[in-house]
Amino acid sequence: MASLAFALLLATAAHAEDAAVTAKFACADDKSIAANFGSDNVELSLSDGREMTLPQVISGSGARYANSDESVVFWNKGNTAFITEGPDETMTYADCTTD
Repeated sequence: MASLAFALLLATAAHAEDAAVTAKFACADDKSIAANFGSDNVELSLSDGREMTLPQVISGSGARYANSDESVVFWNKGNTAFITEGPDETMTYADCTTD
């Protein structure tokens, strides 16, 4: 019986990982973001060559993902997104939309 429960647990976990959503955002200044949304984080591949995984954090509207000191923040709502960076929250990826 325990092995059946373990098998069901593994199957559920595998299905949850398969449920990740991938989106490609085209941004201003010929920049782009490839985003792989998990259940509680997002994996980003930026057109400048950087890759990062950011955990989801509290947001008033849309989805917000940030590193621990919030020096990099990825915002997503519907088919739009943007990234802010640094203490002055400079928008480094702006006007990003999916097709």
